Amino acid sequence: MRKPNGSRLGAASCRNTTPHRPLGNLAMLGSGSGSVGASVNSQSTGRAFFWRCFTCLAQLSNPWSMDTTISVPRALTSVRARLSAAAQAAGRNPNDVQLVAVSKTHGADAVAQALAAGQFLFGENRLQEAAGKFPALLAVQPTMRLHLIGGLQTNKAKDAVRLCHVIETLDRPKLADAIYNAVQAAGRCPDLLVQVNIGDEPQKSGVAVAQADGFIRDMVGRFGASLTGLMCIPPANEAPARYFKLLASMADAHGLAVRSMGMSGDFETAIACGATHVRVGSAIFGARG
Repeated sequence: MRKPNGSRLGAASCRNTTPHRPLGNLAMLGSGSGSVGASVNSQSTGRAFFWRCFTCLAQLSNPWSMDTTISVPRALTSVRARLSAAAQAAGRNPNDVQLVAVSKTHGADAVAQALAAGQFLFGENRLQEAAGKFPALLAVQPTMRLHLIGGLQTNKAKDAVRLCHVIETLDRPKLADAIYNAVQAAGRCPDLLVQVNIGDEPQKSGVAVAQADGFIRDMVGRFGASLTGLMCIPPANEAPARYFKLLASMADAHGLAVRSMGMSGDFETAIACGATHVRVGSAIFGARG
């Protein structure tokens, strides 16, 4: 696997500091940098009016509908309480665990409600769906961050680098090549996570456990500090703890801080095993549309 010239990597690895470029005709795409800001609820009356209008328009025009049987703010409060309790039970600071709200198949109206409740980290499985929802939201709330948590095709790497703040599914050399080339063209590099197929399941994406150490070393050598951690999805019908612990030990071995693991049904176990990011969808937004 070829590695970049050191000076070129330095120029392209301005992680989360260079403003996003528009994604195709999505001219409303805002900046991708910044830390969590104040809740939308604390903005001016004009901003509140915008959100009401935006929500109405999203309900009418967005192809992904919101589950109206769930209150997103109430669900967020519940999930945050569970996250905090799990961290404290594990002897950890709850602030060391970040909640990624997965809005897959739910519309921009649901994301807007989560933003209004102070949620600024979001995850999407499909890049096309993310591109249809997030540019306008980013233009209004540029402190929000978007994680791509689904498989990425090499021909979509350019769009992913432009739109996403974190790509969690780096899992093969050809994708690494495509992301690297996209980084050079865009002049910015999102944070990257290596996805490990932690249960070695043939139907799942991710680098096999036996090849993971070598691949992680190659990716650290290639992307430097932009390679921040690992991600996994454990087997559905097995107790997840041993898989979470394995991923955490891999991250420790490579000096990587980020461990993205745990979803709606098992995020408390993941926190006990060292997760720094948990990806929660249905517990916040309800059943998929």
